[in-house]
Amino acid sequence: MPYRAPLSDYRFLFDHVVDLKKVAATEKFAEATPDMVEAILTEAGRMCEDVLAPLQRRGDLHPAKLENGVVRTSPGFADGYRAIAEGGWVSIAADPDHGGMGLPMAVTTAVNEMMSAACLSLQLNPLMTQGQIEALEHHASDALKSLYLPKLITGAWAGTMNLTEPQAGSDVGALRSKAEPNGDGSYAITGQKIYISWGDNDFTENVCHLVLARLPDAVEGTKGISLFLVPKYLPDDTGAPGQANELRVVSLEHKMGLHGSPTAVMEYSGAKGWLVGPEHGGMKCMFTMMNNARLGVGGQGIGVAEGAYQHALAYASDRKQGRTPVEGGTGAIVDHADVRRMLATMKAEIFAARAIALSCGVAIDMARATGEADWSARAALLTPITKAFGTDTGISVADMGVQVHGGMGFIEETGAAQFSRDVRVTAIYEGTNGIQSMDLVARKMMDGGEAAFGLLDEIEAMAESAKATLPDLAMPVWNAAETLREAVEWLVGQSDMNTRFAGAVPFLRAFARVLGGYYHLRAAVADPEGARARLARFYILRLLPEHVGLLAHARVGAEDLYALSLEDLAA
Repeated sequence: MPYRAPLSDYRFLFDHVVDLKKVAATEKFAEATPDMVEAILTEAGRMCEDVLAPLQRRGDLHPAKLENGVVRTSPGFADGYRAIAEGGWVSIAADPDHGGMGLPMAVTTAVNEMMSAACLSLQLNPLMTQGQIEALEHHASDALKSLYLPKLITGAWAGTMNLTEPQAGSDVGALRSKAEPNGDGSYAITGQKIYISWGDNDFTENVCHLVLARLPDAVEGTKGISLFLVPKYLPDDTGAPGQANELRVVSLEHKMGLHGSPTAVMEYSGAKGWLVGPEHGGMKCMFTMMNNARLGVGGQGIGVAEGAYQHALAYASDRKQGRTPVEGGTGAIVDHADVRRMLATMKAEIFAARAIALSCGVAIDMARATGEADWSARAALLTPITKAFGTDTGISVADMGVQVHGGMGFIEETGAAQFSRDVRVTAIYEGTNGIQSMDLVARKMMDGGEAAFGLLDEIEAMAESAKATLPDLAMPVWNAAETLREAVEWLVGQSDMNTRFAGAVPFLRAFARVLGGYYHLRAAVADPEGARARLARFYILRLLPEHVGLLAHARVGAEDLYALSLEDLAA
């Protein structure tokens, strides 16, 4: 079925759940009026429906290829990218000083999600560029900013991030790529990088790589890593792409999904690059791009979930199979209780994940607009939850979409399987979901749980106020927040990090479950007699209770894991 942008959901969430109006009330984002946001969402939604969605299957069936050292992209992708670039969708949140729109990250998150739903393989390209733009805005020299940012912001040039090496995956500190000073302010970069999303293309004038490498005097580990901007073509005196740099695409990976997105093995052979940020400060600079990408990747999962849900709902509404128990129903499988359960679960999970992502965007915007530490802490807390829960939701909803299709879901021609194949990697790249969970229980709890407790205070206050009108929904949310509070108190009392790590994944999921209940309750309060309240009731009564078992799991510790020897696991 054709994709339809869920504009009504974004409007409702911005108006009634995540409170975008407080962002627009700041001086920095005063231009993000309701009319402006409506126009942005409407136009972006139209582009996603009419231009990007038709490319979804083409990218899957006709993957990007490497021919004689040149990456040939999927049919129609060049036109699709042109629509993204000309529409300004690469640079919604970029600094207006260099040509960006300067709009809130929350709005960017919604647009990116729509593009992900329409064609994830292509959307990954501008997402990488957006992250590079933010990294350069924060850490590059004025000379690099003035040369590169206008080109990246218009979409004339594209950006990538180069972290991973064959021996250095999640352990970035093990990388071996080298950077030697050239004596003229530039550096010679040598090494090989793998898993480079959109490492090259045939529709932008230049491709700009942010590459992590070690200077000659670098210490071991992450403290010895520096960041370099390495273009495919060296800009000439006018800033136009000139001589080819000493880098190449060695090969493209053959992947489970995302066939339209070329994932490259990159080789740098003394390629010329320029330092971004201080020497040996590369990880801090790259984390700016990675945090941007983690919010974006969470949105990718949510976008794919939306696409898979729409696909499954259309099929279930049309497919006739067996007698249905609903008097006066459609006679289609949507009337069977279990199919209805799956569809309701899909829709409720998407709403919860989308609300978490947009709330993270709002927190980022408020931190930028006000400089207040509480907003920065809220954004930091929500980022790993957004990434992990958003992508887990994409995977589970896409999998459920296959199940709704039954046998036809296993047949490639229906397109149901592609959602599942494409979204699977989102739980792996930009930091696996296990690493996101470890980040949540470790780094994000270094404040003694203060940011978490502040959010729980907000949830309990809201649930308290809703008890008078929706007691059957408000009480479970209040109780869940209190149970989570006890788990956070236990967690911050554990000095052994491995005890925290052993239960990190269920802890993050439980936190997301409670947040989902909170946002569904806010929706029900705003629409007490409507569909929002009915969906909230489904989530709060059926899905929210999972937090109890998840938190029990989170608090067991690590001892039983290591009591299982390797021999036990192999037996």
